[in-house]
Amino acid sequence: MRKQYGSVGLLERDAADGPAEQFTRWFADACASGLHEPNAMVVSTADERGRPSSRTVLLKSHDERGFVFFTNYGSRKARELAQNPHVSLLFPWHPIARQVIVSGTAEKVDPRETAAYFHSRPRGSQLGAWASAQSTVVASREALDAAYEELARRYPEGEPVPVPEGWGGYRVTPQSVEFWQGRENRLHDRLRYVREGGKWRVERLYP
Repeated sequence: MRKQYGSVGLLERDAADGPAEQFTRWFADACASGLHEPNAMVVSTADERGRPSSRTVLLKSHDERGFVFFTNYGSRKARELAQNPHVSLLFPWHPIARQVIVSGTAEKVDPRETAAYFHSRPRGSQLGAWASAQSTVVASREALDAAYEELARRYPEGEPVPVPEGWGGYRVTPQSVEFWQGRENRLHDRLRYVREGGKWRVERLYP
């Protein structure tokens, strides 16, 4: 099952000054490569006792401030973030032999940012946010479908769907961002940006 990686790597002289720019470069490469959902990332959280949990979530925006995703504020991830704001993000771009690991803290985005994104979603996704009490037990698939259909009747086509009160975004502010590039003989390149005050330090890790 082992795969020999290529010889093209990531050297310090070629890396961007900061992780936001470096991520933008690699994200563009991932999109151009034809990867399915290159914005899919594994979000790992932990509760107040340190017990971890992970799930795949879609990145919706990124810039110098951090990485943004949206979810139900009653979900398991949201409940754990309320107890412990430390979070890890993993972008597993296996087909191009790259991955990015973000370690940082999450906080809710401004409600106006949530509203702007919510109203940009397809109508079905807006109704779905209302229909799903995410991470809680549902009696059956039929019960979920019935809830959706009831909401579709409540908000017919052409009528705006309001933002659910318990739904919104998080921005993960990174403290470190690691860029991993697969190399031959398992001698991979691992460059990690570490925040020091208002600046970033780049360090190389053994593979």
